[in-house]
Amino acid sequence: MNQNILKIQSAIEPIRQAITSHSVYKYIHELEDLQLFMQDHVFAVWDFMSLLKGLQRNLTCVDIPWIPVGNATTRFLINEIVIGEESDKDEEGNVMSHFELYLKAMQQSRAATEQIENFITLLSQRVGVQEALAKVAVSESVRQFVDFTFEVINTQKPHIMAAVFTFGREDLIPSMFLSMVKDLNQSMPESISIFNYYLERHIEVDGDHHSHLALQMVEELCGDDAEKWAEAEAYSLRSLKVRNQLWNGVEVKIKELAESV
Repeated sequence: MNQNILKIQSAIEPIRQAITSHSVYKYIHELEDLQLFMQDHVFAVWDFMSLLKGLQRNLTCVDIPWIPVGNATTRFLINEIVIGEESDKDEEGNVMSHFELYLKAMQQSRAATEQIENFITLLSQRVGVQEALAKVAVSESVRQFVDFTFEVINTQKPHIMAAVFTFGREDLIPSMFLSMVKDLNQSMPESISIFNYYLERHIEVDGDHHSHLALQMVEELCGDDAEKWAEAEAYSLRSLKVRNQLWNGVEVKIKELAESV
């Protein structure tokens, strides 16, 4: 494997381990806990799509008249990932994005969707992202997470965006969380089955095929440029730190719920 890729993976390993062993997972025992988790996590699912489309805009031509843009290999890589993320299939074979699948899972589990739905409505009315976040009153940890994602997008530097996409948004779901969801699904499939499918599909697609494509994309975009590799590492570390903060915020909410019962 590329030595620069290995260097980034080594640099991010401590914070990656902190996320996969985060104590938030230990507090998710009941459906109500999972609902709180989903209500914040859905914003990360949404802005993942924004990061993905930002990459597509920078690496391919989305304007008319069409002209060939960039490297054909990176065009292929990003377009294949977009198809899988934006036009996948749900458990019944219906075509939808992973965000729409997640929203469907929230609805099945009776997690509150008003905040994310109102947010999407505001965006459709051309309200800016930061203003929309404020209007729907997201938690500080969610705001910081989304703000960072759009800071990355606004760099307009494909190598930074690709690095965050690859190293900061890769599969970070520990086996203990997957096991807990499977247990809940066995006891209440009418509430959890879609979320369980989402996780399985996420691991199948993102954790395997897409991760290999994403690594190739980072290599193509950074090339032999030492400065680009340094930026890729720095932003990857920051992306994992804000993910850790997002989990901290979710944990606080779940603890507050437990104390109120």
